[in-house]
Amino acid sequence: MVKEFEGQYGIILGGSSGLGYASALKLAQHGMNLIILYRASRLQIAKIEADFQKIKSFGNQLLTLNMDAAREDKIIEALSQIKPFLNENKLSVLLHSISKGNLKPMTGDNRLSSGDFQQTVQSMGISLYSWVSNLHSQSMFATPARVISFTSEGSLKPMEGYAAVSAAKATLEAINRSMAIEFATSQITCNCIQAGVTDTDSLKRIPMYEALKKMSLKRNPNHRLTQPEDVANVVYLLALKESQWITGNVIKVDGGESLQ
Repeated sequence: MVKEFEGQYGIILGGSSGLGYASALKLAQHGMNLIILYRASRLQIAKIEADFQKIKSFGNQLLTLNMDAAREDKIIEALSQIKPFLNENKLSVLLHSISKGNLKPMTGDNRLSSGDFQQTVQSMGISLYSWVSNLHSQSMFATPARVISFTSEGSLKPMEGYAAVSAAKATLEAINRSMAIEFATSQITCNCIQAGVTDTDSLKRIPMYEALKKMSLKRNPNHRLTQPEDVANVVYLLALKESQWITGNVIKVDGGESLQ
């Protein structure tokens, strides 16, 4: 296998499962050294560490940090550990795959509060800018560099119990567009990937999980769900030097699901 990213470094925010982990595997297979931030309990650690061994098996350098990457106060703490790992190297890729939000309805006793909205928008939207801003101000990005994040069709289409996440994804997309303009002089491209319905742990937390899967299978002209590997393949494409002129976009990776 050609290792196009040999000697390069990337950071993945939320890389222990789902789309983030599939992307980590793909980038590692092609030679990229990785820093992965994730949140896990003691009960989850054994499986996650076994999964991380698969990434290490490609011979790359790997730094893993079990901390909440969505918290502003944790960014500086993380950077203090990331800098020695990078040594004099720079980051070629930042992948934002944070899934930390409230999936409550807007009515009833357990309805969303304004605090629920704020926490979700901060974690899944504004944290993208927080990371990019801190890394850029400390000259930690390579030239050129890629910023990639994950959005969903729910940023535009309302769905019961998804209001806070919908607001967060709309925020994420708006931030992505603005960053594409304002960081262009640093040769940093910024793109969102809108994956089709993908059977991940994050999807399982959505109240309409089973109905979403059935609807997706009917809508998708390929009659299957999107796989994490489908999305990871596009993360790989966007990380290539040939993607330099692609920026400020929401790229659909759904096999045509959103067309119907």
